Amino acid sequence: MNNSLWNKSAKALLAVGLVASFGVPTSQTTVEAAAPANDLFISEYIEGSSFNKAIEIYNGTGTSVELSPYSLSLYTNGSTSSQSEMALSGTVANGETVVIYHGSANAAIQSKGDLQNNSVVNFNGDDALVLEKSGAPIDSLGQVGARIDNLKDVTLVRNPDIQSGDSIVNNSFNPSTEWTVYPSDTVEYLGSHTMESGVTPVPDPDPTVDGYYETANGLQGESLKAELHDIIDGHTELSYSQVWDALKITDEDPNNANNVLLLYTGESRSKSLNGGNVGDWNREHTWAKSHGNFGTAMGAGTDIHHLRPTDVQVNGLRGNLDFNYGGSTVSGCDGCLRTPTSWEPPNEVKGDVARMLFYMAVRYESGDGVDLELNDFVNNGSTPYHGKISVLLEWHEQDPVSSWEQQRNEKIEDIQGNRNPFVDHPEWAESIW
Repeated sequence: MNNSLWNKSAKALLAVGLVASFGVPTSQTTVEAAAPANDLFISEYIEGSSFNKAIEIYNGTGTSVELSPYSLSLYTNGSTSSQSEMALSGTVANGETVVIYHGSANAAIQSKGDLQNNSVVNFNGDDALVLEKSGAPIDSLGQVGARIDNLKDVTLVRNPDIQSGDSIVNNSFNPSTEWTVYPSDTVEYLGSHTMESGVTPVPDPDPTVDGYYETANGLQGESLKAELHDIIDGHTELSYSQVWDALKITDEDPNNANNVLLLYTGESRSKSLNGGNVGDWNREHTWAKSHGNFGTAMGAGTDIHHLRPTDVQVNGLRGNLDFNYGGSTVSGCDGCLRTPTSWEPPNEVKGDVARMLFYMAVRYESGDGVDLELNDFVNNGSTPYHGKISVLLEWHEQDPVSSWEQQRNEKIEDIQGNRNPFVDHPEWAESIW
């Protein structure tokens, strides 16, 4: 893929901070990023049999969004006053969705759900829903103040060319103008959404990427793992100090070129606040550097496929813990859970974490300074293992590859010359593990 969404300041940073030490491909093509959505909007509606009801909200704004200012209200039977209201909570990453579902919905809906609510998500086909931010409507479904039965027994998916919500709550509502209508109880589209003109569109397939993996075609299991290692081996290795500048490019906030987006918290923070003090961000080794004792040595210790900007205090709390479900809440990181031996990241980045670890287990084999492998344990200590693979595979499935990851993969290839195969071909994880 030769499309690049870097802006001019990011390229200048690359030129100043990195080019003096190694070459950067000069064949990249710059394209303008399309305008992002101006706010969250409702992207799917399910009014099915019994309590099979759900609402999906999409973030196409170009940056992670904290949900606490947002609420969803239900207006029943043509009323102009809401009968139920729920405050949203958590954080939704750019390009991701929040699914609000009824607690008695079927297993297919619940498996894709994020927030449960049995009062607002108890609508009928003649009710209206309003999404608000700080008390002001930003999107609506149906018509407040009118009882029109055109939302009964249907699944509605917002058309991909829609970039903003309908904030006029009492205007007439015709599903065919902005929505694709599917039969009752259709759930296959729930949990993800495509917005064609968003700031982080999914790149079109690029034959150069297929060529990159040509020798891996048809392989499975250990043979595939070995071939992928050979393909991604021999990348340009950075020094640990060069990683600072690289992360300011790979993790740049697409909505603010002066900031980076932090792993785990999703916060946008100034690029200049890199360091070791409270309020700074530093270089998180997703594959804990003590798992194999590679430290910050060039190679595994500086590979930006698994290095991410992270809040200093959150990084310290994660430490060298393996990944698993459960634990106590983590101060300063909504959605993070921690036990003495494990760390659970927020839902928005679970898949990202899994795919970074998959990459490391393939990239670093015997002869690469350290032989890294995944296992199904926690508390791995200084051994060159990381767990738990069963959990990581679940997270990989639950949190699919986002356009953010795809663009990050592009930038890293430009900088260090190799790609993460599990971003390009998610299906290979199951084949290997």
